[in-house]
Parts: sequence; structure tokens; C-alpha cells
Amino acid sequence: MRAFAELIDRLAFEPRRNAKLALMTDYFRATPDPDRGYALAALCGALDFPAAKPALLKALIAERADPVLFALAYDYVGDLSETIALMWPAQPAEAETGRLGAIVAALGETHRAALPARIAAWLDALDEQGRWALLKLMTGGLRIGVSAALARQAVAALGGVAAAEVEEVWHAIAPPYPALFAWLEGRGPRPDAADALTFRAPMLAHPLDEAELAALDPADFIAEWKWDGIRVQAAARPGETRLFSRSGDEITAAFPDLAAGLGFDGVIDGELVVIHDETVAPFSAVQQRLNRKQVGARLLAAFPAHLIAYDLLFAGGEDLRALPLLARRARLEALVTAAGTARLRLSPLIPFADWPELAARRADSAADPAIEGVMLKRRDSPYLAGRPWGPWFKWKRAPDLVDCVLMYAQRGHGKRSSFYSDFTFGVWDGERLVPVGKAYFGFTDAELAELDQFVRRNTINRFGPVREVAHGAGGGLVLEIAYEGLQVSTRHRSGIAMRFPRIHRIRWDKPAAEADRIETLRERLGAAPPPSRRTVPARDDGG
Repeated sequence: MRAFAELIDRLAFEPRRNAKLALMTDYFRATPDPDRGYALAALCGALDFPAAKPALLKALIAERADPVLFALAYDYVGDLSETIALMWPAQPAEAETGRLGAIVAALGETHRAALPARIAAWLDALDEQGRWALLKLMTGGLRIGVSAALARQAVAALGGVAAAEVEEVWHAIAPPYPALFAWLEGRGPRPDAADALTFRAPMLAHPLDEAELAALDPADFIAEWKWDGIRVQAAARPGETRLFSRSGDEITAAFPDLAAGLGFDGVIDGELVVIHDETVAPFSAVQQRLNRKQVGARLLAAFPAHLIAYDLLFAGGEDLRALPLLARRARLEALVTAAGTARLRLSPLIPFADWPELAARRADSAADPAIEGVMLKRRDSPYLAGRPWGPWFKWKRAPDLVDCVLMYAQRGHGKRSSFYSDFTFGVWDGERLVPVGKAYFGFTDAELAELDQFVRRNTINRFGPVREVAHGAGGGLVLEIAYEGLQVSTRHRSGIAMRFPRIHRIRWDKPAAEADRIETLRERLGAAPPPSRRTVPARDDGG
């Protein structure tokens, strides 16, 4: 356990990507099974301890520290695990608490009633660093600047293989991954994922601007709409379907209607959307279904999930990824037709002769809230894991901008726990400001420090962890906000919420009285029809 604690502590304070990779690879090389496998699972978010809830941990610290003092400390630190680790009164014991593998096994086997005492004993025996690591392990919120993909790249380096090779077999194996380490160390065969309903490393597109477009030959590319849903892979065979998000998380439970409605044998790459009356709904409809372990009949009926298919990776056990795009698409068209279900649609091609014509079609789609822009794909491109430059491009529309006034701020988490980095902003509705969104990125570290100081100097009220910042016609900070779309919201007093808001620019120069008004956003929202006007045929002819 102490080796794992030292690893995540060093990762949390190491800003360099390559240095993080080296730390993880060295750990995997020096640590025996099953500890290193469980460490890898923790770094990838693949462990779940449902009984170790934050409420249990808060109850444990409440028995050992003044509740008011804990509340004040938690508010200041901003991270539950770190606060408890710092305030826990125990002194480190001489005895080892147990190896990581033993602790993980005990967390899974211990009866719920006996778990508090066991966790308390571990915390009593660990030092501050170990307590923090244990709490992070149990709650799953590491926040140490390591993505699951980076962790898998580090373990790939252990065996000198490409990260895509590990991604290929990842969802066919389970913690603590003994077969994975045996393969990487030359002690066993590569795990077989051929027959598994598993996620495959996706092919990603590069952003494209007009200057780059001019250097491309339109005859080499096909074009499709970039739908504003969620990228998914559907792996299916007769009687069984699994759905995976772009990052490889299984989401089948959130979309059982789609999983049950797909009748094919293969792996499809596509976009999950909600379709009403043969038209694609905005992303807000998909959002109603996300992150749910169970979905009731009302949601299933109100937000029916569909899959717009744009690539075919496997068919009947045959790997198609090395084939040219048009060959894969021909197989995809045949598969969609044979499936014969309205839940599965073929992504229609956008006809165009040259770039000006495609640009005009892209501009025409601006009134459609379900379309973000255009995808360009080389006709002869194989399906390659990662983001190779050249085969695929995404040509998104430029985001809309609006000037808002900072109203509230809250501390972030992890490395940002000492900074006010979550900002709520609003626009003018008559003579008052009404909130329309919240942003926590889009600024540099230097700008974050400036924003943090502004919040501290201009706090006028406190609501738990939230600070109200001085705002009004007589003073306030204007933030230029970029966003991807608008939607009706019952949660915001303004009745409007933004899609993907981020701080585009800090307008230190602009008076708060000159920020935008709610009428501006209502006009933009009213200009877009509630559902998409773009239809996706159940059986498309590919043209």
C-alpha cells in the first residue's frame, strides 16, 4: 500500500507527461501481481467500492474531529480525501497495513456493517500520505493528472508495445490483469479479444480550418454531418449487445432500448442521438439519459435512443479496419439494411463538388441545434487507432460568443483546490443579472491566478463553499464566454442554459453595464428550431 501511496503522491506533483509515464512504468516493473494490476485499475477508474461512500468516511472523521472544524477545513481544502487524511488523529503504526491487493480484496469481501471499523483500522495504521491514497482508492477520485489512456500507455511501455495494442485487448480482460502483464513480460500469449464483445481503440479526427482546407483535394474526401450526440461503439452478436462511450466506458445500462433494438453481428462506430418523429433532437435530449444505471419507462418513451452509424470495424468476426473507408461503408450499408431496425440509421453523405459548395452547406446547418459542423474523411483511409493527421478532419462551426458578468465562484478540486476556478456568470435581464452558465476552463494558469485574486478581493457574500462576487451596473468583471449551443433550462433563473461554455477572454476593459442582455440569448435560442430539421433515413442509399 505504501508503494502505491508514494506513486500517486509523486504523480500528483509531477507536471511533465513523460515523467508521469516513466513513474508509472517503473512502478509496474517493480511491483508484483496482483498489486500492480489493482494500481492500474485504480488509475484507469476500473475499481468500484459501492459500500465505501463519502457519507461513511464523513461519519468516521466526525467521531474523531470537531464537526465545525472539519466543515471549515473541508471548505478550505476542497477535497474530502485530503481533508480527512490531514485531520485524522492517528499516529502511524509500526505494522504494515497490508499490500494493495489484500486491501482491495478486503474492500470487496467485508460485510457492510463491519466495513467502518476496518477502514478506521487502516487509517489508524497509515501515515498522512497513505491515508490520502487509501481514501482516494476507495472513492475513485484520484485527480492526479493521469488519464486512463496515459496509464495504459505506461503499462504498454513495460512490454515495449504500442499503446493501441493494449487498448485493443483492454475490455476483454479484468483487474488485476494477470494475462496482460504475463503477455507484456513475455511469459504468456497476447490476451485474445477476437471473440469478445469489446471496445476497440477509436479513430479520431483533427480540427480543420479554412487555410488547411484549401490544400486538400475535394475529390479525395467524403463528407458527413457532425452530429451533436455522443460517440459510441456498438459491439453486437445475436442475442447480446454492448455499448461503449468514446473513452471505452460501458454505457449499455443507460441505453437498454438501443441495445435491445440492434440486430447485427459486428462492431459499429457511430453517434448516439435521440430521434423524435424522424428528426434528430438536440444534445439536451441525449443528456437526459446519460450517467444512469437504470432508466425508467418514462425516459425511454420520452427520449428514444438511436444510433447513426458511420463506420464498421468488424462484421461476422472479420476485422475490416484495414480496408479503405468506401469498402467499409459498402459493408456498413448492407449491414444496416439487413438489420431492418429504425434504431440503426446510416449516416447520410453530404453531396458536394468543391469546397465552396460544402462551405455553403455547412453554413446552412447553423440553424440546426443537432449539428456541430461537418466531418471530412478520405475515401481510401483505413480505420487507425488514435488521431493520425490526414485521413479524418472535423470542420466545426465557430462557437458563439457572449459577454457575461461574473456572479459567483467556487474552489476547484485536486490541484485547483486552493483556487477559485469554477465561475458562474450571468447576463442582464432588465436591471438585474440572471445566471446562464458555469465555466471552469478556457483560461491560462496566469489568468486563473488573476481571477482567484479578483474573487478574493471582491467577495460580498458566502453560501457554504460558494462566494458571491460583487456584480452590478456599478462594477463587476466581464467574461467573454464561448459556447456551442443554447437550450431551454428550468434550473436557471434565466430559463436558458449553455452547451459547453468556456471562458474565451477576460474583459478587464469592459464595464459590467455593457455586458449582453437576456434578449440576445433568447433571440439566438428562438432562431434555432427545438428539434433538428435534418432527417436520418432508417435505410439510406448512401448518397
